[in-house]
Amino acid sequence: MEACRNRMRGYLWIFFVFFPVFQLFGGEKNPAHDRHENASCKMEMKDRPAFPKAQKVLVVKSERRLYLLHAGKTFGDYHIALGSNPEGPKREQGDRRTPEGNYTLDFKKPDSDYYRAIHINYPNDADKIRAREAGVSPGGAIMIHGQPNGWGWFSIIRQRFDWTAGCIALSNGDMDEVWKAVDPGTPIEIRP
Repeated sequence: MEACRNRMRGYLWIFFVFFPVFQLFGGEKNPAHDRHENASCKMEMKDRPAFPKAQKVLVVKSERRLYLLHAGKTFGDYHIALGSNPEGPKREQGDRRTPEGNYTLDFKKPDSDYYRAIHINYPNDADKIRAREAGVSPGGAIMIHGQPNGWGWFSIIRQRFDWTAGCIALSNGDMDEVWKAVDPGTPIEIRP
């Protein structure tokens, strides 16, 4: 009886993991349905008010959330994944931590290895001094980005884990919204 239950759990696990993948890539296509769905989606997007530009980006690592702020109010709220060693601030290159503190989003990189990327100006002066005193390299190339190119469909699983080398990762759809709302020069605060 126990062996039967274990086998059934295994089948259920396989079904719940692989069925969504099969649905993404398989199945019969109905062009009429797709046209209707796309038209209704366009209407919804057209009726939706335009995003304001973010005056500040706030990341709260303990919540795994990124917030877009305008006039002191949140207008965007997104789930994020962090560096695979997320506790504490980034101290040195290779520690797989996401920095903590106040920085600036200084440029956009559309041709990244990940789906769109916005650079965070880490390390700042305080980070450089701390690293120099410790005799280590502070690291760099910290970004807000989407999924690895070609793997956007996998974010439904990947975003459940902290997997980056210290960057802040979003699903590609969320990255599209952040990309539109953020201009170079926007301040970012990263809290523990």
